[in-house]
Amino acid sequence: MTASSTFGLSSEARNLHWLLTNLVEEVPGLLSVAVVSSDGLLLLSSDPGRNAEARTAETERPSGPKGSSADLATIVSGIGSLTIGAAKLMDAGGVKQTMVAMDEGSVFVMSISDGSLLGVHGSPDCDMSVVAYHMALFVGRAGHVLTPELRSELRKSLESDSMGSTR
Repeated sequence: MTASSTFGLSSEARNLHWLLTNLVEEVPGLLSVAVVSSDGLLLLSSDPGRNAEARTAETERPSGPKGSSADLATIVSGIGSLTIGAAKLMDAGGVKQTMVAMDEGSVFVMSISDGSLLGVHGSPDCDMSVVAYHMALFVGRAGHVLTPELRSELRKSLESDSMGSTR
């Protein structure tokens, strides 16, 4: 994320951008991070931009599933929906976190607030306990500020960023 991507945003939105950047920079092995609304829309991502310059950088540093934060948002939304359904069927209460370990990486999903989710794609050698700890810190800090108004602002910001990258 660049300073230009936060220009014109509220202090709460800039704070969430800062928290996400901090998460990515502090935790080794994170490839991509996304905050997703309860309806599956991407609100915030570690993807520095959805423009040609960012796409050429993907060849130098792996980012997310197929290189796209939108792909990670789709995966996070699906995993979130599946686990919420499972918890209801099992009468087990709310879902706090989900982790999927694969041969070549991991996906972590954690509830934030009002159905919003934090999703992380990690490398095969990431320390799962460190990732979970830092995700919990993010959720604790972000949960109380992720209001409907802020979610709307973040969506509009992403939409205007993607409109600018297609020109």
